Amino acid sequence: MLAETVCSAVSAAGLGIAAVTAYRKRFLAATRIAAYSLVPVGLVMTGVVQWVAGIVFKPSVWLGFGLLGVAWLLFMTTRAIERRGGGTRKERKAAAAAAQREAVAPAASAPSLGAGRIPAAQPVPKAKPAASEDFSDIEAILKKHGI
Repeated sequence: MLAETVCSAVSAAGLGIAAVTAYRKRFLAATRIAAYSLVPVGLVMTGVVQWVAGIVFKPSVWLGFGLLGVAWLLFMTTRAIERRGGGTRKERKAAAAAAQREAVAPAASAPSLGAGRIPAAQPVPKAKPAASEDFSDIEAILKKHGI
């Protein structure tokens, strides 16, 4: 009974605001406000307010919402673990086997992920010193902008 009274008061206030807005020659906004203000009365007349009030005050309904929340949490947890772990056990085994096959170069007789030694026949390239870099293009851009 109290919810119906509150909804009626809200609708009456909304219609009053719509009337004031229409008086100010803002008819589109006034129509929109009137539409929103009629929603609470419509909900009361259809029985939705009584149904919602019945749901809110039943502990079994809240337990149901709690169980739905736990189920959702479990679903999201399993999806996160599945994405992180790579799926089922068979899928992980297949991925590991494929990775082992790909670790060997096609013409190599040993895995390419070895100890990381460099053969003596290949010289190690030396890095250029920083002072020998060419900054002419940067200088041209700076001069163009007057810097």
